[in-house]
Amino acid sequence: MSVESLEEVGVVTRGRAYLNSLAGRRATVVGLARSGVAAARLLRAAGALVTGTDAKSLDALGSEARALAAAGVRLCVGPGAADAFVGADLVVVSPGVPLAGAALAPARAAGVPIIGELELGWRALEADTIAITGTNGKTTTTALTGTLLAEQPRPVLVAGNIGTPLAAHALTFPADGLVVCEVSSFQLETIDAFRPRVAVVLNLTPDHLDRHGTFGGYVDAKARIFANQTDADCAVLNADDEPTAALAARTRAHVVWFSRRRALEHGVFVHDGWIAARLNGHAEEICPVSEIFLRGAHNVENVLAATACALWTGIASSTVRRAVARFRGVAHRLEFVRDLRGAQYYNDSKGTNVASTLRALESFGEPIVLIAGGLGKGQDFSPLAVAARGRVSHAIVLGADGPRLAAALRTGGVPVTEAASLREAVDAASGLARPGDVVLLSPACASFDMFDDYEHRGDVFKQLVERLD
Repeated sequence: MSVESLEEVGVVTRGRAYLNSLAGRRATVVGLARSGVAAARLLRAAGALVTGTDAKSLDALGSEARALAAAGVRLCVGPGAADAFVGADLVVVSPGVPLAGAALAPARAAGVPIIGELELGWRALEADTIAITGTNGKTTTTALTGTLLAEQPRPVLVAGNIGTPLAAHALTFPADGLVVCEVSSFQLETIDAFRPRVAVVLNLTPDHLDRHGTFGGYVDAKARIFANQTDADCAVLNADDEPTAALAARTRAHVVWFSRRRALEHGVFVHDGWIAARLNGHAEEICPVSEIFLRGAHNVENVLAATACALWTGIASSTVRRAVARFRGVAHRLEFVRDLRGAQYYNDSKGTNVASTLRALESFGEPIVLIAGGLGKGQDFSPLAVAARGRVSHAIVLGADGPRLAAALRTGGVPVTEAASLREAVDAASGLARPGDVVLLSPACASFDMFDDYEHRGDVFKQLVERLD
């Protein structure tokens, strides 16, 4: 039976069979950042005839994108590169490119199939996948889950929106391994057959409204993580978060709940100061909450979700406890930078939305000097004004939506200084901080008005803090 006929009867081809089906096909990759480069290289390795296109000029592209030409990829870049889609059999789009945007108009008009790099990488692999999404906590939970799974003998790949494109490892990762994949709403918009064996949704609060339009549209994009699951699969959901709990009605998978606030009849929860699980009719204590190194109640929720994933794979509770106690978090998520004259500096550059910054503020009992601002993505900043009252001794705002953020914070009685740059903001914070204070970069905004991405912003912040004396 051919690949095409397999698809027609609903059998999803993956691995070598899928790669073989790409040979000789004309594929266009839209967006030549990290995931686009990985997609183009995978397609070329499979024998596809690949065109890479990007709105940036050749000189403005990264060195890895420019090197695609030497790998046999035709580069068609810059404004008005519509001929990149001529004759295309398949279009692979990077997450940052909106499906409804002008860049994909030629492909839509021609009826060419459009998928994302996540779908391409997953189809090229055969390994079981644990996919983790949500508004906040995705990266920490993905990294922690990978750490827990590393305690068992199967090979583990941690990839996806966490920074390593799935397509970059699809040719070499073994079929008997486990993939832990952070997935964003942008990536989920462009899936087709993607089917994680475990799908995790941590929480849902308004985000990316500039792209999804409404909170409902954003939730719909997230819910696509369940689209191809069956009753043989697992969905891990936050019982404490109403929009997330409502997704139980939208999946055919077996639901495993987690809760920080109450004991559950079936799931992973906090009880009497312990992470506990009741999955087979009886409760089992996993580890004391006090052994979790990460600050903040939200990180307890992240541990609950990761524990549910680990237990699903059969890892012993004693092993989970040992690994949780060792885990020290990931860069740019409430990352401790240094202590300077009794004030502690934290980098939470990954706090790119209001809900994430709210969680960061709740993680500290000390007075906070807050650095925030950037591209607001259409969010309402008023909840920050309420949360900052009594917590934030002074706020320093910057970026495109800094004035809006400043106005919101001032309504809550928070003193605000507006800065023209992150350097100016760090210098101002250093002058304001007193022994026992926390200086917290948690922007509540995207970074693209001033930086390449949140990682770039966080790295610059750390460099600026380290130079203080």
